[in-house]
Amino acid sequence: MDMLISVLSSIFWGLVVLSVLVGIHEGGHFLASRACGVRVTEFFLGLPCRFNLHHVSRRIGTKFGVTPILLGGYAMVCGMDPEDNTHAASVLGLIHAEGVLSVEDIAQKLNISEDDAMESCIQLMGWGSIAPVYDEAKGEKPSGSTYPTTYASMPRDHEGNTIYDGRAFKRDEATKQGEGWRSALSDEQFLERERTKTYAGLGWLKRVFILIAGIGVNIIAGFLLLMSIYMVVGVPVAVNSNVVGSVTAASPAADAGIQEGDTILSFNGMETTDWSSIEDAAALTTPGEPFDITYEHEGVEHTSTLIVEEGENIGISAQTTTYRLGPIEAARVSFAYVAMTGQTIAQLVNPAHTLDVLNNSTSIVGISVISAQAAAEGPATLLRFAALISFSLGFMNLLPIPPLDGGKILIETIQAIIRRPLSVRVQNAVSIAGIALFGFLFLYLLRGDILRFIL
Repeated sequence: MDMLISVLSSIFWGLVVLSVLVGIHEGGHFLASRACGVRVTEFFLGLPCRFNLHHVSRRIGTKFGVTPILLGGYAMVCGMDPEDNTHAASVLGLIHAEGVLSVEDIAQKLNISEDDAMESCIQLMGWGSIAPVYDEAKGEKPSGSTYPTTYASMPRDHEGNTIYDGRAFKRDEATKQGEGWRSALSDEQFLERERTKTYAGLGWLKRVFILIAGIGVNIIAGFLLLMSIYMVVGVPVAVNSNVVGSVTAASPAADAGIQEGDTILSFNGMETTDWSSIEDAAALTTPGEPFDITYEHEGVEHTSTLIVEEGENIGISAQTTTYRLGPIEAARVSFAYVAMTGQTIAQLVNPAHTLDVLNNSTSIVGISVISAQAAAEGPATLLRFAALISFSLGFMNLLPIPPLDGGKILIETIQAIIRRPLSVRVQNAVSIAGIALFGFLFLYLLRGDILRFIL
């Protein structure tokens, strides 16, 4: 039963820590996207699942929710998928002219294949430009494994804005979903206007801003959390006195009768007036050889003979007090942790240090176990651990490996340099290679955690 409780505790705290931190990360992408005028159709805590709790924002149309698969989170930023479709403009214009059309009808009216029609609809749905229509009789459901076969026009005002465009959308003059709407623009101009509301329609600087926002929010959140802990909760600091703060059970000191609050008067023949002198005296003892220790307990002096074996600790610790840092000192210490984490992650791309870093890193299993241990020690310890994981999550996403944000930034930079988009085939190939490498790293870390925490 104790083992079961321990496992469930690790799973619970691991999911809580990771889901919240990934939610913060995706929140950075969401806020940056909205700041750049990019549509975001969904923002969820947890992986996609048709069973979820959600609320659709009346102001910006984004569906906010949580799923039972709490292994991360996601923000559906419109236009982030590679596009290579020549029929999107005509499909967009036709659907808004007709109101509601099936993929089959679209293919017939435009004299294109159903596959081309479906690819166009998927792209436009991802842009928030058309709405999916689910036919339950065909087994079509939101978050299902297949795309719907029918699509409808989005509600639009006179200027063509939709609910995903936020304050620009004039609801009182808008059409309804599935109602015909004609743009004064040509189909190509209409499509290009829709593109400007997506990630695909942004320049390099704004795209990188959206990608790096999640990383930045993780680092800033961890930094502020760590600062708050140091300023409000404080840190334990050893008191330099000869009074015992704690005694380890079943240690040589405990066997000798020493208890918390006792005063160490002499150690191995040396007078001890503070904790520094106790440490100096302990350093002069020889493992396996007896020595005397004199201590005062409730006003009465006692002398005991102890033997500390090789690799063993005497079992006493100094008293501690809580020290709360000022804002400048707390910021300095927190920044030191940020820099240390960044330097450690950077060593991953140095072949001479890659294995060392991986062997000292942990996967979701290790994070779950340590989260449970930190939670057992108290909220401050858990929050401090969460801050450090937030730093790691942020810097890990900077690695130039798709599908991480750093990999996407690399692709965007290459496209900016060569002044043309990489083909969908090349982007997909790079993404598959990155996913394979990422999977290998995950399995390697998982193996280490199993050996470290389970076997």
